[in-house]
Amino acid sequence: MDLSSQTVSTIDFGGMSERRDATRFPVREEVKYRVVHRRSEQAAGTGQTVNIRSGGILFTTEERLPVGCKVELSVNWPARLHGTCPLKFVAIGRVIRSEAHRAAVQVEKYEFKTRGTASVTPIKV
Repeated sequence: MDLSSQTVSTIDFGGMSERRDATRFPVREEVKYRVVHRRSEQAAGTGQTVNIRSGGILFTTEERLPVGCKVELSVNWPARLHGTCPLKFVAIGRVIRSEAHRAAVQVEKYEFKTRGTASVTPIKV
């Protein structure tokens, strides 16, 4: 998923430098997430993407997600296939950073799927 030209910058997070290898795009779309392969309760919820880069997604969460856990994400994609068919971005990845209501996921596998559009068929009377 190469969405950008490559840039390199260093950002300071509380004394620790983090090397960033790709430009982040400030995409704001609904995201649905669920923790996969968790032994106890199934953590799932909805949020909003904060930014997307070629290898990961930062998004808001309903609760703190454990670092290292595997999650499945589904994002309503802003572009349409052939300009008409709505898409969703579905990915599997691991949480690499987590706060109370935000998580960063490194994408391991992804695909684009078409998403249905709710259409109302008129009833003839």
